[in-house]
Amino acid sequence: MSSTVRVREITIGRPGPLVVICGPCVIESREHALKMSDAIASICRELDIPLIYKSSYIKANRTSGTSFRGLGMEAGLKILAE
Repeated sequence: MSSTVRVREITIGRPGPLVVICGPCVIESREHALKMSDAIASICRELDIPLIYKSSYIKANRTSGTSFRGLGMEAGLKILAE
């Protein structure tokens, strides 16, 4: 039995191509997120591998309670929309 999920035009699962889901663990800034997404997308286009970019706008699982956790939902979602 085959189980697949569609994300826009990308099919994930078997049968299907390798799909890369990646991005920075947390959005540090707009500039950083866009630079990373451009670089990752360029590599995936060159290799003809579908890409789903992911990055968190807030991370709760930090080793220190005072560590940077992200930009927050409103700012993070605005950046991800770009």
